[in-house]
Amino acid sequence: MPPERIDSLDANSLKGLVLSLVAKLDVLVEQNKALLARIDELQQQNKTLLTRIAELEGRGPTPPKTPTNSSLPPSSGQKANVADVSDSKKNRKGRPGVARELCPNPDVTRDIYAERCGCGGKVPATGQVLAHAYDHVEFPPIKPITTRINLHGADCACCGKTVTAEPPADMPPGSPFGPGIVAVVTYLHACQMVSYSRMTEVLDGLFGLKLSEGAIANMLARAAKPFAACAASIAETVRQSSVVASDETSARVCGKTHWQWTFAAASAVYHTIAPTRGKVVPSEFLGQAKPRVWISDRLAAQGKHAEAHQYCLAHLIRDAQYAIDAGDTVFAPAFKHFLQKACAIGRRRPDLADATIKAYAHHMRRDLDRLLKLKPTEVNGRHLRDSMIVDGHDKLLVFLTRRDVEPTNNVSERALRPSVIYRKVTNGFRSGWGAKVYADSCSIVATGRLHGRSPLAAIRAALATPEIAPA
Repeated sequence: MPPERIDSLDANSLKGLVLSLVAKLDVLVEQNKALLARIDELQQQNKTLLTRIAELEGRGPTPPKTPTNSSLPPSSGQKANVADVSDSKKNRKGRPGVARELCPNPDVTRDIYAERCGCGGKVPATGQVLAHAYDHVEFPPIKPITTRINLHGADCACCGKTVTAEPPADMPPGSPFGPGIVAVVTYLHACQMVSYSRMTEVLDGLFGLKLSEGAIANMLARAAKPFAACAASIAETVRQSSVVASDETSARVCGKTHWQWTFAAASAVYHTIAPTRGKVVPSEFLGQAKPRVWISDRLAAQGKHAEAHQYCLAHLIRDAQYAIDAGDTVFAPAFKHFLQKACAIGRRRPDLADATIKAYAHHMRRDLDRLLKLKPTEVNGRHLRDSMIVDGHDKLLVFLTRRDVEPTNNVSERALRPSVIYRKVTNGFRSGWGAKVYADSCSIVATGRLHGRSPLAAIRAALATPEIAPA
């Protein structure tokens, strides 16, 4: 209402105007109270968020897991694009070629003599010298050899009883396929990851041998007994060893997650597949045996199985790198340098005298004590340092007290690598006995390699292993 109209209002009109303004004022007062309450609520939320932001800023962002700071395989890392070949490399002078060496013991030697010259003249056969020699390598015709066994019989001249000839021990009745075929099938399936369906094509194409998938499965099932006997002997060899390295990786059996364990010694490697990753697996494997040294990562299930425990320093280097990526600038960098120096000493041990190794051990222990007194600047570095103080300070330098102890668990990881590839190619096992046969074949092949045997030769020898009679 314009101010000039207020003067023209009578008393009743003024009273009504005042009452309407008072009502509006009451509404505004209530709205103001609600807004003030909302402001108090938002200020409290803002205070809480500011506290959380300060906490997160102090913690810092979590670095991504990569193959350099964790146990992720190299295949999961980011691959950089390959740079174009520079002009200097394109114009680089070539190196001299290297030809295949001649076979020291050829199966057949053919002497070829010159007969005529390019001018048409005849060359005498006598007096010719060796001018050039080379090898020609070829497969002979490959085909399976089928032997028909005819067992004859006759009546005994003394008692009249009909007597039938005994089958030969090297060709018993039952399955028509000999150990050579079984060994090839096992090698192709377990070592080269060839499936049953492709196996039938491979055997037919290479050897002219027609097999069904069921026949292949039956072969592997029958190989279970001799493989188990050979694997049991390998397991006993590992148990009696003074130094055992162990590691584990996942496996799929009947659609469920299992774990493939490996126990590696100097002369044997044993594999087993179990439904658990717990401490019960190595405990049941060792039984009453107790090695001098156990080499593994820091998994709790790997602890307290031997008199001494050597942590894998390669795993700890990756843990230290993760703490560095997370922001620790005090403990983790120095600890990583310490571990790298320890690994370098381990690689040089064959050329070092015992007194030199003992001196290195003294200096490394002193450096470790100094490192453990540092105060990390980040939580991951603090956790790593605290774990070393509580349970790791005596498990880092055991390899400096024994020459047969390695500073890393690389031998076990290499033993499991084929199984990781097998899992990715085949997606696991559809039966428990299939997993057992595969684990036993891994034991046989890995142990055979330590003794200079090829995988096929090791499998063939295992098939001839006599079965162990039950106790």
